[in-house]
Amino acid sequence: MNLRSIEEAKNIAGKKIIVRVDFNVELDTAQNVTEHFKLDIIKETVDFLFEHKSSKVVLMSHFGRPDGKRDEKFSLHPVVDDATRALGRAVHFVSDCIGDAVTKAMNDLPEGEVLLLENLRFYEQEETNENEFAKQLAQPFDLFVNEAFSVCHRAHASVVAITKHLDSYAGLRLIEEVTHLDRARTNPKHPAVAIIGGAKIETKLPIIRTFEKLYDTVLVGGKIANEAIDQHIDFADNVILPEDFSGEERCDIGPLTIDRFVQVIADAQTIVWNGPMGKFEEKPYDEGTSRILHAIMNNTEADVVVGGGESLAIVEREQAFDKVGFVSAAGGAMLDFLGGEAMPGLDVLR
Repeated sequence: MNLRSIEEAKNIAGKKIIVRVDFNVELDTAQNVTEHFKLDIIKETVDFLFEHKSSKVVLMSHFGRPDGKRDEKFSLHPVVDDATRALGRAVHFVSDCIGDAVTKAMNDLPEGEVLLLENLRFYEQEETNENEFAKQLAQPFDLFVNEAFSVCHRAHASVVAITKHLDSYAGLRLIEEVTHLDRARTNPKHPAVAIIGGAKIETKLPIIRTFEKLYDTVLVGGKIANEAIDQHIDFADNVILPEDFSGEERCDIGPLTIDRFVQVIADAQTIVWNGPMGKFEEKPYDEGTSRILHAIMNNTEADVVVGGGESLAIVEREQAFDKVGFVSAAGGAMLDFLGGEAMPGLDVLR
């Protein structure tokens, strides 16, 4: 998939640039960020913009589900300190995402520093992709950069409609996401293995069906494996469901299944992993997920793509980002892309 990259943009110097990021991160009870990956991965693009002398760099994101209403529980303000750390430059916050407050904050922004706008979803027009709202988002700026692959499966104003009002480009990380996922979808090395876990069989079944046809083996664990068994869903012979479980409520794949999955992973040349194998946040039911992660880490020959919110949490907990190939920041968008579903946020950047 060929997208307009920010590297192709001309005359970045002096331009005011709005960047769509995904700072929809987990916070603990003290409002501290507990997952940092989504903050870290935008640094390359931000640095690129400043290296090419852009005059202003402003970030916008959604956070949670405030249902189109201003709700301080969903403010992006708690993210500021960790974003400052991740970018290695000061990040300032403005308590709105449109209007005079944004213009003033941007004009007052010191050189080389970054502005973060308040939660886009405080306005219901964001999720309805309203053109007038997108026009207000775009009004103070010269260029738009999409650096949030994880929302590219949504037709939202800050992703799609805004491109009607500004010259628009894909960020460096977004290009990297699409490159890795496109290769996993269209040109995988064989044997190719998909590992699908987590919950909600209705959301994961389409991607299992896709990988049935594209990959040599599909390993299914987590709650979706229980649901598939209970619902007597028929799969092709290359889809492997658990043969045993841990816990009376089947909270994890069992030792026989773990050993079988690990063996399949060891021989793979392409690995796509989305979703845990069990109730990984509670011992001893993290065993299956941990063993799968380490099996992937031990296969140093395979092309690996790991994605999904819970999978990110596992990789971050194990400090394994540099040991498992490519880690996607996306969950639903990753599955939609691999399954050939519509990606409106990418289509407008072709």
